[in-house]
Amino acid sequence: MVVLGVSGSGKTTFGKALAEQLRLSFVEGDDFHPAANIAKMAAGHALDDADRAPWLRALAGRVRRAVGAGEGLVLACSALKRAYRDELREAGGPALRYLYLALDRETARERVSRRTGHFMPAGLVDSQFETLEPLEPDEPGMTLDATAALPANIVRVRAAAERCAEHPDP
Repeated sequence: MVVLGVSGSGKTTFGKALAEQLRLSFVEGDDFHPAANIAKMAAGHALDDADRAPWLRALAGRVRRAVGAGEGLVLACSALKRAYRDELREAGGPALRYLYLALDRETARERVSRRTGHFMPAGLVDSQFETLEPLEPDEPGMTLDATAALPANIVRVRAAAERCAEHPDP
């Protein structure tokens, strides 16, 4: 599963909790950023597609390794564009699902401004919304309210997973 959304949507918090509930490995996408990307964001500059390319390749490689090993995982990463998600889907195959944590700009900005010890400044939140392409109807997954209570969102995901297990696609 890929937990996606803009900075401040709660990807890491939700992803860790979901992975624990499902007894899966958790992977923090930020850990795969090259040092140059982190420095660029910390300096207040948004990443472009060229900056994100090595990061996405590394994430896709991690997903591929998990699939090859038969290991389920929860990956928290922004995956803001459809093209980025398509690259992850190519690596993960048909079982990969997206969980999009949606929230408004003001809430995201407020959450990011309260964080300490993270390289992403609140000033870059607008650039994330400018890049964001929400899940499209043909993308496998669901949109969750990032302001909803964590346990409620986990219940929604678990219920959806159980429905999928009962009625898998032919």
